[in-house]
Order: sequence, then C-alpha cells, then structure tokens
Amino acid sequence: MKIKRSFCLSVCAVFILAGIFAACNSSKKKGITETPTSGLIKISADQTFEPIMEQEIDVFEGLYPKANIIPVYADEVDVITSLLQDSVRLAVTTRRLSPKEVETLNARKLYPKEVKIATDGVALIVNKANPDTLITMDQLRRILTGEVTEWNQVYPESKLGKLQLVFDNPNSSTVRFAIDSICAGKPLSKNLNAQDNNENVIDYVSEVPNAIGVIGASWIGNKNDSTRLSFSDKITVMGISRDDVAYPSNSYQPYQAYLAMGLYPLTRDVYIITTDPKSGLPSGFTTFVGSDKGQRIILKTGIVPATQAIRIVNVRENL
Repeated sequence: MKIKRSFCLSVCAVFILAGIFAACNSSKKKGITETPTSGLIKISADQTFEPIMEQEIDVFEGLYPKANIIPVYADEVDVITSLLQDSVRLAVTTRRLSPKEVETLNARKLYPKEVKIATDGVALIVNKANPDTLITMDQLRRILTGEVTEWNQVYPESKLGKLQLVFDNPNSSTVRFAIDSICAGKPLSKNLNAQDNNENVIDYVSEVPNAIGVIGASWIGNKNDSTRLSFSDKITVMGISRDDVAYPSNSYQPYQAYLAMGLYPLTRDVYIITTDPKSGLPSGFTTFVGSDKGQRIILKTGIVPATQAIRIVNVRENL
C-alpha cells in the first residue's frame, strides 16, 4: 500500500508541477504585448519579392528577438485580398490601393498607410543557347499580345521556331504590369505559359531554348557576385530598347544603376501597405525596412532602395 500511495503521490506531483509550468508559460505569453519590436504577426507579400523579404525579416528578428514575423508569399490578387479582409495588417505589393479599396478599409475603421520601399525591374530572360538577346519595346508588345508567335518574326535568321511566353502566375503583379504598362490594357496572348513562381520560370527557360520568361529583377542576380553587377549564369537577360531598332548602344538590361537612372524601360515601384491601428509590429517592421539598414538589404538584392536612388546613380556615374 505504501508503494502504491507513494506512486500516486509522485504522479499527482508531476501533474501539479506540469499544471503550474503550463500556467506560468501561458501567463508569460499573455504578458507579451505587441509593440513595434515585439509580438507575433502574419504578413502577406508578393511572391516576386520573397528573396528580399526573407532577408529583411531575418535581420529584423535578429535585432529584435521578441519579434516573430510569419510571411505568406502569394500572387498580387491574394496579397491585396488578404489585406482587405483584415487577414493581415501588412502587405508588400507593386501597386497602391484603389480609391474603392481604401473606402472598403475605411468602412471597417482601417486607415491604410502606403510607403514606397524600392524600385523594381521586370526582366526578360531567354535560354543560354539563344543568340538573340536584344529587343525593342514594340517587339515585346507584339509578343505579349500574341501578334508575334515565331522567333523568326522578330529575328529573321532565328531557327528556334515557335516562341514560348512564360510568366510566373496568371494573377501575379508581373502579368498586371505587362497588361497595364506594356500592352496599354490589351489582353495578353492566350498562349501564355504559367509556371507558378519566378524560380520555376528561371528553371523552365534554362531548359527550353525557344522560351522567353518575364520575371522580377530581384530573382536574376548572381548570388556569388556581391557587387550585383552580373546575372544568374543559368539564363541570359535580354537588353531592351525604346527605339525602333535595338542595338547594344541603345538597349539596357535591368542593372541597378539603369533602374535608378530610368534608362531601363520596365520599372515599377514597390510598396508596403499597413492597416496597423495601434503602431504595433507592422509599423515597426515598416519603419525598419525604410531605415538605412533595411534599405541596404534591398540595395544588396540588385534593385533600387527608395531612399538611395540618387546615391546609386552618383556612384555608378563615377565608376
């Protein structure tokens, strides 16, 4: 009986201690209030900017151990929808909210703030075996709208045959940019090939000689080049000209300096949009991304930080 009683007492003690420990942990968790540098939030970001946001979050959480930011990467439509439905209080996107979207948020007593954090480029990539690497804006429009379907319609000597147009996702910001900013609202070709994300576009183009991919510029950098003056060796990045005929002298690739100087034709702004009513962690993270440290992270990814465009231009011009 003594053995049984001792065993029962031991078991009871274990459960009591476990209960006390759980209660302590629970009270500790409840005691952590959200501040600009602490708390737990989920954010939604355009998949195009995954490489950038991963670095921003890693550094921010390293500086502020009590902060926990969970990113969800999605197409632009889903990113904006999650913000409008109040599923997240911070979104990273390449467009500002429409007046109607602002009204929707205001009706729920949410007052969005939009902060430009960078200037991005939309890059055209082709297979390494493709000798044709220069293109005009007019040729690009005709390809995107389906007027041009064969490589020899652009380059008469090309032997590549049918042109395969590859995007990341039908609902992506890249597709919207192509329709709005390149094709002046005209629908894209029905032969568009969607690969779900930017990384898959690179892999597809690297394996298919007659493909041309359209992706975000932050995905094409050479990870082994700290200067960001070279591109991925898996693909070739095309030069684009605004003139009637593309020559090396009037065509530009999405190098950081060309983005900053406005020489590269396909640029777009990147925004953080917050609906944070109490200046909590979303506001703190936004402030960090716009700070010198956060902007330097963007600088290293190969696109243009919002606060350092002039500095980039001056540095490149003095090289």
